[in-house]
Amino acid sequence: MAMEVTQILLNAQAVDGNVRKHAEDSLRQFQEQNLPSFLFSLAGELANDEKPVESRKLAGLILKNALDAKEQHRKFELGQRWLSLDPSVKAQIRACLLKTLSSPAHDAQSTASQVVAKLAGIELPLKQWPELIEALLSNNNQLPPHTRQATLETLGYICEEVSPDVIEQDQVNKMLTAVVQGMNSTETNNDVRLAATRALHNALGFAQANFSNDMERDYIVRVVCEATLSPEVKIRQAAFECLVSISSTYYEKLAPYIQDIFSITAKAVKEDEEPVALQAIEFWSSICDEEIDILEEYGGEFTGDSSIPCFYFIKQALPALIPLLLETLLKQEEDQDQDEVAWNVAMAGGTCLGLVARTVGDDVVPLVMPFIEENITKPDWRQREAATYAFGSILEGPSPDKLMPLVNVALNFMLNALTNDPNNHVKDTTGWTLGRIFEFLHGSTLETPIITQANCQQIITVLLQSMKDVPNVAEKACGALYFLAQGFEDAEPSSSPLTPFFQEIAQALLDVTHREDAGESRLRTAAYEALNEVVRCSTDETAPLVMQLVPVIMMELHQTLEAQKLSADEREKQNELQGLLCGCLQVIIQKLGSSEPTKYVFMQYADQLMGLFLRVFASKSATAHEEAMLAIGALVYSTGSDFAKYMTEFYKYLEMGLQNFEDYQVCAITVGVVGDVCRALEDKVLPYCDGIMTHLLKDLSSNQLHRSVKPPIFSCFGDLALAIGENFEKYLMYAMPMLQSAAELSAHTSGVDDDMIEYTNTLRNGIMEAYSGILQGFKGSPKTQLLMPYAPHVLQFLDSLYIEKDMDDLVIKTAIGLLGDLADTLGSAVGPLILQSMSAKEFLNECLMSDDPSIKESAEWVKIAISRATNF
Repeated sequence: MAMEVTQILLNAQAVDGNVRKHAEDSLRQFQEQNLPSFLFSLAGELANDEKPVESRKLAGLILKNALDAKEQHRKFELGQRWLSLDPSVKAQIRACLLKTLSSPAHDAQSTASQVVAKLAGIELPLKQWPELIEALLSNNNQLPPHTRQATLETLGYICEEVSPDVIEQDQVNKMLTAVVQGMNSTETNNDVRLAATRALHNALGFAQANFSNDMERDYIVRVVCEATLSPEVKIRQAAFECLVSISSTYYEKLAPYIQDIFSITAKAVKEDEEPVALQAIEFWSSICDEEIDILEEYGGEFTGDSSIPCFYFIKQALPALIPLLLETLLKQEEDQDQDEVAWNVAMAGGTCLGLVARTVGDDVVPLVMPFIEENITKPDWRQREAATYAFGSILEGPSPDKLMPLVNVALNFMLNALTNDPNNHVKDTTGWTLGRIFEFLHGSTLETPIITQANCQQIITVLLQSMKDVPNVAEKACGALYFLAQGFEDAEPSSSPLTPFFQEIAQALLDVTHREDAGESRLRTAAYEALNEVVRCSTDETAPLVMQLVPVIMMELHQTLEAQKLSADEREKQNELQGLLCGCLQVIIQKLGSSEPTKYVFMQYADQLMGLFLRVFASKSATAHEEAMLAIGALVYSTGSDFAKYMTEFYKYLEMGLQNFEDYQVCAITVGVVGDVCRALEDKVLPYCDGIMTHLLKDLSSNQLHRSVKPPIFSCFGDLALAIGENFEKYLMYAMPMLQSAAELSAHTSGVDDDMIEYTNTLRNGIMEAYSGILQGFKGSPKTQLLMPYAPHVLQFLDSLYIEKDMDDLVIKTAIGLLGDLADTLGSAVGPLILQSMSAKEFLNECLMSDDPSIKESAEWVKIAISRATNF
């Protein structure tokens, strides 16, 4: 049954391209012609200790890829394909894999561990291969160390692949016993101990029952804490990773251990190597995340029914934790500000300090200010930078009353440092801190503004000057300007202090985008983001200046489209620039299209803009496509029914977008633009409806399309129906069954995680928007009776949502609106059904009592619509 594949596998790794291609073709052919024999041959190769390590490793990799894929639909198909194989073949392959775990060749062993876990992910949820865990654990202690290491690695990978409810509790207990034993300080082999510690990290989610038992929990935590003292750095790091995981999974069980954990983490932060110190800081960041979530959810008011109380660990640790974190800020690296992905002890400490400030608010300020005051003017750049970083880190969390006096003193100092400090690190962090000041302590909600007519000139002069600095400092200046502009978003039209400087700011930002080094430190992107925000938050007074930007940006986009003979690298940069320019034009279109006088003048550019956007679709870049599609959406909104003249040419790109399953964001945005087109063109969209509906229905039935695109597709049904009214009749037989089956799926959410509940609510919202659009579209038409057969199902759907009690506010508002549309469109025909509904009356009454004014207002209208339909 097994074939000799060694030479083919070696050839598939040959240097000679022809040899390699021939071998790859042979493997593909073998897989297509005889899958069982192909998989068994690979498993046999992997298990055979006499074979070369290169062929064994590749055999394992191909085997793994034959069972698993990143895309969900492909993963499912591969799983089904495995399950359909003959049981005896599957048993032989499994036996080969388990045998490989005891191979002395580490590469083969490690690959086999991963393949076993992938198989477990397919089989265990279906109660197949029930003996796997037992087989792995059998006489684990008597085996040689390399086999124990492989066994523990495999257990860890299995815990990554399957959900906790798949493995029986008695097996979980045995697994944890084996893992914790392997972690014990009595374990003399470091590889075994490391594998065990990493396995525990993955297995913690399975240990709910064990963490509820005081003795078992004490033992697990003790073993983890002991492992943080191992002489081996990788074991210490893995042990701290376990503590981080325990802090988020079992926060409510931590109180007895927190004192000891503080001592262990403090020692590691001060004395240990960086990978270990980073995890020790991460423990406290994780505790902050937990407490922020708890305090936000319960608003600090702990009643008996809150599921997890807040233990205020951070508040209690403050006097010791703050000095520890401040000390880390002085451990900067020489070139960290140049590297966008740098992560070191200083950055981790500052991030943690920021989370502490959000957790405890005002209490953090008096503990941090002495450090800032002492270091901000020191000759050593590290001290100045640490003091600035500390100040920037505590600006979110404490109240404006506490921070305002400090910020008013600090602002001048910071502006001066941004221009004059001799060190780039200090300037970089100063720019970031100014951005944080403008983000959190500037805006229409604050009683005493920090930015006034008096200091605005100085702030802008400094920021524009800094935009000419080295890329990383210039990028921070652009970021600060972004938040400066955003703070004036709600200002009175006459009172934005930025208005007189609009032209100067816009020109300075355009100059930045043309810098030779604008590709470094995200500088070009930051400049366009700032320009977009300055335009978005500008007043009517500057509209003529915004208008002047249109031909400038259009010309730049035109030039990117004309560029010839680019290398792959240049083309990628070109596509990125096209995306940024389309994004900028989108903001300008929205701004100028939002008031009649400017819209009228702006329309002279509409044809040219549309021509440019359509040319962008010729590029192969998903990002550029997304931005061009969004810009067209803005143009649709501004041009209204006049957009019809572009539809003939635009339609093919609309179809392309709706078929783009791979870049699903492009597909989602295209669906949104279809909605915009329907709203703008109304019945002029009719000639394109057959094609649009065909693609939307195909998208819904595809298991290749990312699930997040499906809710907006349902909403789009509603937009189409509203646009074409009773002409939607011919699509009812296709759309309604889709809506009904999706509604049934989305009605119940018991036992699912938060992400799934959020998605389900988005789906429900899309489904109800579709129903409402269809009902409103048919209103007043003689064909409304065509919708009557669907009314019982819609009411049943609303009933089931009411019973589930897990609707968010948006869904409640859409649901009560749908109830009203049902009564309003179908009138007395649907009245008796509404009266029979289990929950319509209760749901309406709850909405009438709602604290949310928009829900209450909808409910008032619904009450009238229902009373008309039921004659009550």
